[in-house]
Amino acid sequence: MLAKILSAANIGLDANLVTCEVDISQQGLPSFTIVGLGDRAVEESKERVRAAFRNSGADFPLHRITVNLAPADMPKEGPAYDLPIALGLLLASGQINSNPEKLDFSSTLIVGELSLDGALRKINGVLPLAILAKNSGIKRMVVPKENGDEAAIIDGLEVLAPEFLQQLVRILLGQENLEFVSKPVLNLEDNLNYEYDFSQIKGQEQAKRALEISAAGGHNILLKGPPGAGKTMLARSFPSILPPLTFNEAIEVTKIYSIAGLLESNRSLITTRPFRSPHHSASYVGLLGGGNSIRPGEISLAHRGVLFLDEVAEFPRQSLESLRQPLEDRHITISRASGSVYLPAQFILVAAQNPCPCGFLGDIKRNCSCMPGAIAKYKRKISGPFLDRVDIYLEVPPVEVEKLSVDLKVESSAEIRKRIVAARKLQEKRFKGKIITNSEMGNKEIKECCTLTQESLDLLKMAISSLNLSARGYHRVLKLSRTIADLAGMESIQAEHIAEALQYRAREES
Repeated sequence: MLAKILSAANIGLDANLVTCEVDISQQGLPSFTIVGLGDRAVEESKERVRAAFRNSGADFPLHRITVNLAPADMPKEGPAYDLPIALGLLLASGQINSNPEKLDFSSTLIVGELSLDGALRKINGVLPLAILAKNSGIKRMVVPKENGDEAAIIDGLEVLAPEFLQQLVRILLGQENLEFVSKPVLNLEDNLNYEYDFSQIKGQEQAKRALEISAAGGHNILLKGPPGAGKTMLARSFPSILPPLTFNEAIEVTKIYSIAGLLESNRSLITTRPFRSPHHSASYVGLLGGGNSIRPGEISLAHRGVLFLDEVAEFPRQSLESLRQPLEDRHITISRASGSVYLPAQFILVAAQNPCPCGFLGDIKRNCSCMPGAIAKYKRKISGPFLDRVDIYLEVPPVEVEKLSVDLKVESSAEIRKRIVAARKLQEKRFKGKIITNSEMGNKEIKECCTLTQESLDLLKMAISSLNLSARGYHRVLKLSRTIADLAGMESIQAEHIAEALQYRAREES
């Protein structure tokens, strides 16, 4: 007898439908064969299903069993096909019947890993599968209990999340009531809890101002200063001033973390912007993504959030150079002989570095102990093209002792975030959903949205010749000026906006 069960496979961040076909034939010797380009985990499904049947009280068919995962030319990975294979065997052997009132197998997507005792174990990448189910017109989905809330986020999808195979069988046989998972109640603005806050930072007003501009327009920033100046603290506090995630952005981020296996069991949706801080020993594959089965890298895990590169000059040059294209395109396409995978990478880069190997070059209180050759070599670790993709280049001096010891009133992240949200709303109204922030503007948007006064135009022309700005640098100054004007609530870009934007480029270009 032949049975067909709907399942799905994740390819990159997208999902495709898979039909699990199970055939039981009494001709030939007993065997169990799985075909359809499955990996080792799929092949080992035979033993998990066999043990789960025995420990769940089901009869394993002692006949010739052939399982085909169609389409056969699409790679299948992971243990998510255990449950559809088990249900296909139960259906093909007559131990259960297709019951449209309980569970219509023709309009139900089924995924799940089986434990040897018949328990359903959590799998990765359920959210993209749930989105696929809704877009394909599939009404119901069966997932393990731990994945129930994750799948139930999607509107219009009925989610059944049993804990054991035996429980699912009882539901299909009408021996237990059918209960669907309730949709989780989510309020993204009520989940803005951050460990670090700008109210904890004494002094560094200029650095705070630069980070506010960066957050308002989505601009990349490089903090340069001696050890102990507060660069890391500033960077770790940066997510607390970013606007809350929208629901669609939260879905995008959760998809990435679900596929990467980083979604916590008690969280159905990621509600705060990601903050990724890879160690400088990270390889370029770890940063960009890839591997035998392509997985998201740090730049994709930082999507819609922050990628913090502490001690950026210590990163391998190949790793930094590999970031140049994603910083420009805001996505990465990883190509292999078997195909290409598109991964989003729209993040704000926050980098920090010391001025020299010992860290005290230019410090008025401590002398630098580095040789001139060592300083030159250290500075060459970061290339000009990489720096050209940084909008804000800021010197962070040591904090004065007086500011550390005096109890001054410091502006909190929530207060700064209000100004940033207001600036983002201006950008949303201006771009009408085509892009989100000023940093994403292309030549067309710059021409339409960056209106200059005559005074600001004259200042910009003078800066181009004196600072030798590249074409990319010129456009980035305009984008930065547009953000500064948005924070001031002004429609046209004034000379003071250009001047402030230029001070974040001057030392880099000179």
